[in-house]
Amino acid sequence: MRRAIVVLTALVTTALALAGPASAQSTPPKSSAAAPPSASTRLDPLVATEAYIAKLTPEQIAKSDAYFEGGYWLKLWDFLLSSALSLILLATGLSAGMRTAAERVVRFRFAQAPLRTLLYGAQYFLFMTVLGFPLALYEGFFREQKYGLVNQSLGAWLAEQGIGMAVGAVLGGIAIMILYAILRRVQKSWWIWASVASVAMLFLLLALAPVYIAPLFNEYHTLDDPKLRDPILSLARANEIPAEQVYVFDASKQSKRVSANVSGALGTMRISLNDNLLNRCSPASVKAVMAHEMGHYVMNHVYKGLIEMGLVLTVGFAFCAWAFDRIVARRGEAWGIRSIADPAGLPLIVLLLSAYLFVMTPVTNTIIRTEEIEADAFGLNAAGEPDGFADASLMLSEYRKMRPGKWEEIVFYDHPSGYNRILMAMTWKAEHSTSGSH
Repeated sequence: MRRAIVVLTALVTTALALAGPASAQSTPPKSSAAAPPSASTRLDPLVATEAYIAKLTPEQIAKSDAYFEGGYWLKLWDFLLSSALSLILLATGLSAGMRTAAERVVRFRFAQAPLRTLLYGAQYFLFMTVLGFPLALYEGFFREQKYGLVNQSLGAWLAEQGIGMAVGAVLGGIAIMILYAILRRVQKSWWIWASVASVAMLFLLLALAPVYIAPLFNEYHTLDDPKLRDPILSLARANEIPAEQVYVFDASKQSKRVSANVSGALGTMRISLNDNLLNRCSPASVKAVMAHEMGHYVMNHVYKGLIEMGLVLTVGFAFCAWAFDRIVARRGEAWGIRSIADPAGLPLIVLLLSAYLFVMTPVTNTIIRTEEIEADAFGLNAAGEPDGFADASLMLSEYRKMRPGKWEEIVFYDHPSGYNRILMAMTWKAEHSTSGSH
């Protein structure tokens, strides 16, 4: 069940996260802003970008490249492990046995089908979580520790994983009951209604997350330093963002990564930044990063993203419906799957939808990356801090390859590369130099 809810929610969680920066230096970077060049010494964006990249040592570049390229393989191993576990559940008849066990336990008529579905989901969740835990432990803790990106002890990390699994179990339980309620009522057009329900759930999750979910993992308090708070709120007011406070959360207890967001919906909107951003970045970089995040809000990227990802999910569910019927016609009896409405078929639905989304990775990455590029441009124009933005982008070198190939960026990057972000900032700076901009 955790895999099922991850499939439904992973496409939109990036809408709550910053385009990533984190610094390779132990001291906060200073703004590189200089006096505007004269027309005869106009800034060359390519040369200026190379000067920024040259601040990184060969060892730092090699380390970030190794970390990020290793992530390509982890995406493959995550998919292969999930697929293997789904096939084990199906081929061994274990999934059908879990369904039968749920039927034996729940014999009363009141809410019989939903409760049986929920009990099956609990068994599925336990199976996938236990057998997937070793890879999750390596990927989420030991590998992060190896590259110096985690500040937590193993005990603290495990505690947070427990909270995350509890949240996932609740959300997954709701999702699986809704899915199978749809499947029991509209078996032929279920993929349409499942897509609508998925988008609705994702929107509700976006609205609830800032207030009810995020505080489970971090403590939030208002930013009280007027030197930092007031420029952020002024920038918000100038762009018609209804915010009266700026919130800070203690991400430093977990990692060194810098992040911020303008998140929420239906009255839960809030501006948040983590303490790493305050402690490791110059005021110019803080302003640039917050302007980028406000760009997402002003350009309605949450709603546009929901529509775009909703279309992707609709095609995915349609493919799932088509493939499920054909596979069950051949293997359903051997696997003990009675129909599309049988919970024993959940591993097959997850397998098919996961395979589709794995193949669609370049598409979903491009959708997100395009919105990030738009927010970058908005942030540069709103904040007017190209050097602050370039400094923040350089921090990506801790955990993201700075200069990927063209197709590498298209396939694997859900944000612009650090090199391209710095190049955009230096191009903006060159084009505004004659007017006395930064």
